[in-house]
Amino acid sequence: MIKRWFVTGTDTEVGKTIASSALLQAANLAGYRSAGYKPVASGSEMTPQGLRNEDALALQRHSGVALSYEDVNPYTFAEPTSPHIVSADLRQPIEFTVMSSGLRRLEQRADWLLVEGAGGWFTPLSPTQSFADWVVGEQLPVILVVGMKLGCINHALLTAQAVRQAGLPLVGWIANDIAPPGRRHQEYLATLHRLLPAPMLGEIPHLAGIAQQPLGHYLDLSLL
Repeated sequence: MIKRWFVTGTDTEVGKTIASSALLQAANLAGYRSAGYKPVASGSEMTPQGLRNEDALALQRHSGVALSYEDVNPYTFAEPTSPHIVSADLRQPIEFTVMSSGLRRLEQRADWLLVEGAGGWFTPLSPTQSFADWVVGEQLPVILVVGMKLGCINHALLTAQAVRQAGLPLVGWIANDIAPPGRRHQEYLATLHRLLPAPMLGEIPHLAGIAQQPLGHYLDLSLL
């Protein structure tokens, strides 16, 4: 049976890709055939192979099965802005059918599938639809990445509420230390433990060169 998860964050720049990489590494350590999927990415660089997004490349690198870049990231935009804005400017609409077709292809090759969103839960993909609408259509269980900083408690609770109101399970959350822990860090963690309606899968510490570090051992997939 295929295990499928959707990773969202309390905001943009809270470490969704670091957490997603850690999740893929943990799945690989557990013996799964993992695959990472970033259906929509903005903020990409032109390379000899075409536009490449750093987050999608990380998911490709940490997937347990060999994937092409196109397998991981069907919609790639250069400008680092909300996807619905740049797609409208370029007249390249983001279609849910394309996103779902890419997911179906990965389901044929992996038994542990992680989908990373863009920005936060309600990131728009068109004038009328958000990333959340697609996730609801796919009925994906949600993992929340909490960037540990001032304001994260409110953002985490609002996101958890929105996920549950959408009828989806919030199956776990990850504390990501995007900066060295401050003096109230443990109190923030304790509050999140008490108020979020899901288990904490682990805490990823603030590390130098974190993108090159092994991270899977910081997470406990048995809680999912």
